[in-house]
Amino acid sequence: MLIAYAHRPGGLERVASEVGRPLPEGVVWIDLLEPTAEEDRFVEQTIGASVPTREEMVEIEPSSRLYVDGVGRYMTASLICNVDALSPNLSAVTFILTPKALVTVRYDTPKFELFASRACKAQSSPSLTSPEGVLLGLFDAVIDRTADILEIVGSEVDQLSATIFRRVGAQAYRKPYTDLLKQIGRKGDLNSKARESLVTLQRVLLYLAAEIDGRAPSKETQKQLKPMQRDVASLMEHANFLNDKITFLLDAMLGMVGLAQNDIVKLFSVMAVVFLPPTLVASIYGMNFENMPELKWAHGYPMALGFMVLSAILPYLFFKWRRWL
Repeated sequence: MLIAYAHRPGGLERVASEVGRPLPEGVVWIDLLEPTAEEDRFVEQTIGASVPTREEMVEIEPSSRLYVDGVGRYMTASLICNVDALSPNLSAVTFILTPKALVTVRYDTPKFELFASRACKAQSSPSLTSPEGVLLGLFDAVIDRTADILEIVGSEVDQLSATIFRRVGAQAYRKPYTDLLKQIGRKGDLNSKARESLVTLQRVLLYLAAEIDGRAPSKETQKQLKPMQRDVASLMEHANFLNDKITFLLDAMLGMVGLAQNDIVKLFSVMAVVFLPPTLVASIYGMNFENMPELKWAHGYPMALGFMVLSAILPYLFFKWRRWL
């Protein structure tokens, strides 16, 4: 899908675009969502720069993600997608900055539509008059979105912490451990993806601020890049803090699972010890020997039952006295 946005008084405007027809005047942003081969060729002819394939975009070495080719500066970052789903993922998005227009190539939906809808409203930022301005606006929206994700992760981690360490009366509050472990794992996965996205975005910002082949960003662009770099660095520190907290919760949760298992084992051990003496008494008087004086006693049966009850009570009282129960 090819989506073009042109600068108009008051903001951006989505304009009609079709392969084979010239783009309208004032186009500053071309958004390619799962582009076809025909759309790739059309954009290449329009802006004079090649469009990378999906296989080229997912390569992780910096030389394949940050480079200059002809008139375009290529920057690829991994952005979070499908955050509201149970399985969020990272998707590679390539930003091609050319003098004519900014081209974004993506194969997923990292909430670019939200930025586009705000940019198309009246009284939008005047910086959206150039491809560089649109690129910085996109980066700013991505940073805000990542910050929101980390805030949600932090809030949910606090709720998990309260649930895990909650106490009801004298006994620990118990919740199915499987559910809690799954929730901790999902928060840890989302946080790690947010941090990985910030790392790639930090590299892109540093690359954009550098002078390459005699071409350097304008002073206004450099001025806007500095606070973005500080924001990214701050968010990475916060993501590291959340990662440490999630790791602590996971260790605490596993420790509680071990304690619960120990309680179960201890209960069975105590029950075995309590019922061992009565079993011994019953075994002795269950022997079929003729020369057993107790067999002729009138009160032999209640006496044996009394021994069995007493032999079970005494170990229990001893365990309670030693505070093993």
